Amino acid sequence: MTIRAFDQLLNRIGKRPALAIALSTLWLILVGGIAFFWHLGSIGLIDETEPLFAEASRQMYVTGDWITPFFNGKTRFDKPALIYWCQAIAYNIFGVNEWAVRLPSAIAAISVIALAFYTVQWQLAKQDALEQVFRPSRRWLTAGLVASVMALNAEMIVWGRTGVSDMLLTGCIGSALLCFFLGYASQEGSGILQRRRFANGDRGQGGQERISLSQSPIPNPQSPIPNNWYLACYVLIAGAILTKGPVGIVLPGLIIGVFLLYLGKLPEVLREMRLLLGMLIILGLSVPWYVLVIWRNGWNYINSFFGYHNIERFTEVVNGHRAPWYFYFLVVLLGFAPYSVYLPLSMARLKFWQRQYWRSQERSQQLGLFAFFWFASIFGFFTIAVTKLPSYVLPLMPAAAILVGFLWSDFFQDTAVSQQGGQGGQGNNFSVLSSPTPLSPSSFLWTGWINVVFVSAIAAALFYVPRLIGADPAAPEFRQLLQQSGLTTLGSGIWLVCAVVLAVIILRRRWRLLIGVNLLAFALSLIFVLTPALFLIDQQRQLPLRELAAIAVQAEKPGEELVMVGFQKPTVVFYSQRPVNYIKMSAAAGDYVRTQAVKKTQSDSILVLAQPKKFPEMGLQQNSYQSLGKSGAYQLIRVPLNR
Repeated sequence: MTIRAFDQLLNRIGKRPALAIALSTLWLILVGGIAFFWHLGSIGLIDETEPLFAEASRQMYVTGDWITPFFNGKTRFDKPALIYWCQAIAYNIFGVNEWAVRLPSAIAAISVIALAFYTVQWQLAKQDALEQVFRPSRRWLTAGLVASVMALNAEMIVWGRTGVSDMLLTGCIGSALLCFFLGYASQEGSGILQRRRFANGDRGQGGQERISLSQSPIPNPQSPIPNNWYLACYVLIAGAILTKGPVGIVLPGLIIGVFLLYLGKLPEVLREMRLLLGMLIILGLSVPWYVLVIWRNGWNYINSFFGYHNIERFTEVVNGHRAPWYFYFLVVLLGFAPYSVYLPLSMARLKFWQRQYWRSQERSQQLGLFAFFWFASIFGFFTIAVTKLPSYVLPLMPAAAILVGFLWSDFFQDTAVSQQGGQGGQGNNFSVLSSPTPLSPSSFLWTGWINVVFVSAIAAALFYVPRLIGADPAAPEFRQLLQQSGLTTLGSGIWLVCAVVLAVIILRRRWRLLIGVNLLAFALSLIFVLTPALFLIDQQRQLPLRELAAIAVQAEKPGEELVMVGFQKPTVVFYSQRPVNYIKMSAAAGDYVRTQAVKKTQSDSILVLAQPKKFPEMGLQQNSYQSLGKSGAYQLIRVPLNR
C-alpha cells in the first residue's frame, strides 16, 4: 500500500467516527499490550525495590491495616499509601502474585497514553476547525504516533512493568496536566483569529464577522464550579500526593504556573479554575490519610517521610545517589532512545521564545508550548535536586512524546479538504498554526543523520555488551549464558539494519518514514531481545532466591528464625511470607547464632541463607549444619542450636 493510498484510507475512516474510535482503541490495546501487559507477571519480582512495595501491600491485604505500611515487621514510611492500596486491591481480585503487583503500574501507563492520544487528536481537530479544513489522516496518525512513542521507550517500559510508585505518580501527574490543558482549552473564546480575519476584511453576509467553527461557548463566569476537566485535574493531583507526597502538587503547580505566567494568563485562568475550591478538593482527598498515619505514628512518620524522603532528597545526597549535573541529559538520551535525538528539533520547531506569537494563538493551539514547559520544568527541577535517580524524570516522558509527535505532524499533511467544499493545500504544506515558521529541510537532514549515527552506536554497544559486563557474584553464569544465547548479536543486527534503512530513507527524502522505522526497531528489540534477556536475568538472579524461599516455607519448624547473611534481598520476605533477619557481616552472623544458642528460644534450630563461602566465615563447619537446598549462588542451611 502506497502512502497516498494509506492517506486515502485514513480519510475514509475519518468520515466514520465510530470506526475511527474502534480502530484507535485497538491500536492503543496493541501498543499498550506489547509495552506493558505482555509477560507482565511471567518474571519474578526484581530486587531491591519492587519486593519492598509488594510485601508492604501484602501486609495491608493480610492484616487489614490500610493506614501504616509495614515491611518485614517494621514500618515503611518511604512512600504514601496509594500504591499499596492499589496493589492490595489487585491482590484481592487476582491473588498475591507478580501480575497483581505490577498491574497498577501498567494501568497507570496505558491510562496516561490513552488520554494523551485523545488530547492530541482533539487539539488537531480544533486546528482543522480553525482553518476550516478536514485532515483526518494527520489527526489520527499524529495521535497514534504520540501514543506509540510514549509507550515504546525504555523509561516507560521499565517503570510501567515494575511494581513501584514511579509509574503511578507519572500517570497521576501526566493525566492531571492533560486534564488541565483540556479544561484550559475548552474555555476558549478569545476570538483572536476571528478579529484578525475581521481586520483583514474577511466578513460574512451583511458585514458580520465569520465565527470560527472551533469556538466553544464561553462558560458562565459566575458559576462556582469549574469545568469537569479542571475537576479531574484536582482529583488526579490528590492522587499524586497520595502516591509520592508533596512532589505530586509541586510539579503540576510549577508547570501550570510557568506556562500561564509566560502567556500572561495566570490571574485569568486561576479565576476560571476556581482555585480555592480546587485546593479544598485536593486537601479533602489527600490529607485525611496523612492525618491518620501521623496520628498513629507521630514524629517518626514526619521525620522519616517529610524530612528524610522529601527535604533531604532534594537538598542532600541520600543513599549514595549522587550524580553530575548532566546526569539527566544522559537519562533522557538513553531512556527516550532512539527518539531523543529529535527532541532538540522538536523544541526549536516551536519557537517558544516568540512570546507574542504564542499569546496570539487560540488556547487549543498551545499544546505544543505546554508540553515544552512540562518537559523543561521537570527536567530543571530534578537537575537542581541533589539526589538523582533515573526514575525521577519519568513524568516528563509524556511531554517528550507529544513534542516529537507534533514534529512529525508537519509531515502528515494529507490533502486538506475544505469544510466548505473543494480542496485545500497538498501534503508538503505546513499548517500556519502548527508552528511559527516551517522547518528547513536542512535541519531535518542533519537530525536524521544524527539518528543514523545514534542507532549505529546502539548496535555496536549491544554487540560488545557480553564483553563489557563484569562478573556478578549473584549470577556467576549470566555473562556466559548471555553470550551463548546470541541475544545481543540479534539486537545489534536489528539496530544495524535500522541504521541502514534510515540512511536510505534520508537519501530519498522520505522524512515521514523515519519515525516509523525507529518504532519498528524498538518493538522488535523489545520482543526478540529485551524480553528473552529479562527471562535469562530472572533465571540467574531471582529464581534461586524464589526456590530457596519455597524450601524455607516447606522445611521451617514452629518458631524457627530465618537469617540472611551478607546480602539483603527483599524478595525472600515476599516469597517466604515471613520475617527475615538481615545480618551484613559474616562474623556478626556467627556471633548471633551462638548467642541464640544460649537463649531460651521457641525453636532448637535456625535457618541461614547465604552464599556457601560465608559459612566458614561464620565459624560453621560442614558437619555442624544441615543443607536444605542450594540454588544458583545461594545455599539454605539449618543450624542446630546446641544447648
